[in-house]
Amino acid sequence: MARLYDKYHSKMKKVADINHAIAVLSWDKEVNLPKDGAMHRSQQVATLAGLSHMEFTNKDFGLMLNRLDGMPSLSPAEKKNVSVTLDQYNKATKFSEAFVIRKSEIESAGYHAWLKAREANDYSIFKDALADLIELKKEEAEKLKYKEHPYDALLDQYEPGLTVSQLDPIFEGVKKDLKKLIKKIKKSKQVNNKFLKKKYEWNNQWEFGLDILENMGYDFNRGRQDLSAHPFTTSFSPMDVRVTTRVDENDFAYMLWSTIHEGGHALYEQGLPIEDYGLPTGSYLSLSIHESQSRLWENHVGRSKEYWSYWYPSLKTDFPKSLNKTDLNSFYKGINKISPNLIRTEADELHYHFHVLIRYEIEKGLMEGSIDTDNLDKVWNEKYKEYLGISAKDANQGILQDVHWGHGSIGYFPTYSLGSFYAAQFYAQAQKDIKKLNKKLSKGDTSQLLAWLRENVHQHGRRYESDELCNRITGESLNFDHFLKYASDKFLSVYK
Repeated sequence: MARLYDKYHSKMKKVADINHAIAVLSWDKEVNLPKDGAMHRSQQVATLAGLSHMEFTNKDFGLMLNRLDGMPSLSPAEKKNVSVTLDQYNKATKFSEAFVIRKSEIESAGYHAWLKAREANDYSIFKDALADLIELKKEEAEKLKYKEHPYDALLDQYEPGLTVSQLDPIFEGVKKDLKKLIKKIKKSKQVNNKFLKKKYEWNNQWEFGLDILENMGYDFNRGRQDLSAHPFTTSFSPMDVRVTTRVDENDFAYMLWSTIHEGGHALYEQGLPIEDYGLPTGSYLSLSIHESQSRLWENHVGRSKEYWSYWYPSLKTDFPKSLNKTDLNSFYKGINKISPNLIRTEADELHYHFHVLIRYEIEKGLMEGSIDTDNLDKVWNEKYKEYLGISAKDANQGILQDVHWGHGSIGYFPTYSLGSFYAAQFYAQAQKDIKKLNKKLSKGDTSQLLAWLRENVHQHGRRYESDELCNRITGESLNFDHFLKYASDKFLSVYK
């Protein structure tokens, strides 16, 4: 007779199959879907979302989870899987199948309204759909319950246990300490990165990006790269993890950072235990930890001088006209230029967190009702003026630049900054644990770093909470000082 736990695992695999079918349709929506296919695609995703919810919230499954919970014969990993799933079940049963289908439909409508608004460069086209999404999220928060702030219920979906009361002090550090560092940098002579805006032939960029991914350890037998307007990573299992990028012949940075960033996400997904497919231990821990992997590769590796001492000769060979007057040192300084800009995904390592801060304050205000969607584009520009000293000339450079709100992903943005702070702390530990890591990177060897991440982060899935994992790896909880030290050492050196 099959163990009750094995029956639970079979059920989880079935639910995962449905959810990954939704993921395939969502990937196709952003990569291949023709314009007129939107209506039925939204209907298909909504149908599958309802089916997934029905399977997962089945009363018999709830009884099974409650029987398994605390069962002494289970291993520690099995107990963790059951406890996490039971928590997810209790939250999911707060929503009816009708609500889940309606949620999927509103989010699909929001995404396509965002697309139309982007095409027209007009926030007013998205405004009503965004208002519907915010009302949906308020309803969702009420159903999930919260102790202090409605935004807490949404934050918890991306970073379990995260609250406004925890985030506010972290972003106060951003306002205070990063602002001081940026002020110091502004006193120095600005570095030049004009070489990034020269002509970079499309096909050569694409091939160079594929070489970068392969060198990082991305397995193309278990993945592929495509193009999308907004780069992303999606996983259907550790055996099928896909990335997208974007290419602009007049801006090499577009492709470069998108590719390395998404590659970091993909390596995490490819490193999850295959045998735990469908289980919490076979899925990523949280979006903050996920983001730590992409930011670690993008910034600590991809923007390091050691990394480019290996790659730069190849880059100059591929683009001799664009880089003929740029040496390695100038290239390194240029890719680490600190200067305020309007687009989050193109922001430098320091101003990036002010982009996140703005979105955090807006989302928090929308959820508590102190901000509404009617004049949100004006609020957006006022905050950019306050924190970055600049404001957008149009909606696409401003409030419409991110796809997240179109997807209904409210509560997602803070994990980007948390991920950067975790990345700094993890990388500092990796430098202690891996002998001569910088020297290895200068020879193009990223294998030991990937092995370290596989052992310390990837293989555990959701076996630990974020803070618990951080303590296991570094001996302490998340500490913003690690990021501040890394940033100060690096940028005060770049800017002399």
